[in-house]
Amino acid sequence: MTSERLRLMAVHAHPDDESSKGAASTARYAAEGVDVLVVSCTGGERGDVLNPSYGEVPADRMVELRREEMAVAAAALGVQHRWLGFVDSGLPEGDPLPPLPEGCFALQPLEVAAAPLVALVRAFRPHVITTYDENGGYPHPDHVMTHRVSMEAWEAAGDPDRYPGTGVPWTPQKLYYHAGFSLERMTALHAAILAAGRESPFAEWIDQARDRPFPQRTVTTRVPSAAFFPARDAALRAHATQIDPDGWFFAVPREVEAQEWPTEDYELAAARVPTQLPEDDLFAGLREDR
Repeated sequence: MTSERLRLMAVHAHPDDESSKGAASTARYAAEGVDVLVVSCTGGERGDVLNPSYGEVPADRMVELRREEMAVAAAALGVQHRWLGFVDSGLPEGDPLPPLPEGCFALQPLEVAAAPLVALVRAFRPHVITTYDENGGYPHPDHVMTHRVSMEAWEAAGDPDRYPGTGVPWTPQKLYYHAGFSLERMTALHAAILAAGRESPFAEWIDQARDRPFPQRTVTTRVPSAAFFPARDAALRAHATQIDPDGWFFAVPREVEAQEWPTEDYELAAARVPTQLPEDDLFAGLREDR
């Protein structure tokens, strides 16, 4: 247990990931006085404009635009933000898949990619880190690499013999994977939306998931976050090049979501403090008053 101010680091691959994964819970913790730092491993430079109503963006404008959007999103969530400084790898498509672009994040040697994150862990001194599972949540090369550098930082940041010159060692106490995009959650929301007499955006998604099953995470920790869904939605809308305001993110009636699934869900991947599962708090086992 600790009596000092609690600190949470959320490690993400691209700007906008922080607003679609765990955003309401990070906003909740920030509002409660926890120091929350969002880390973007890449600048999202190779992201396409996914909002059909946005219009075209010149290629030389995308980097600056993504940074502007990220600043607005961080303000909406009430969190701090840092760029890790790597270049987006893009999402290769085709058969066979084309090679990743030279110099991108996913092609970096692990120690090169992890060094700035180790330095940031040592500087910020988080008690808890959130990141993606070994599949990246979905198999985007930057998401998989985000998992790898997060695990490297988790293991190495507290070891004085590793990554010399990157600050005073610090040992985080808990590590979580995001588990929000589960078939269980989507199926429950789908049924609740239909029961409310509305059209569900999840029918096709559920059919595809059943036809091509993907590994389901074990949810250990459900953080009540419904009061901060508006902050999450504001952060999502801030990423206007990426998020369609008429798309599926906003197709779920918020009163239905708050009633049916008022939590954001995580899997406890590693812990250095005793904790009892299931949890309703990422800082379970760390708070002095519990």
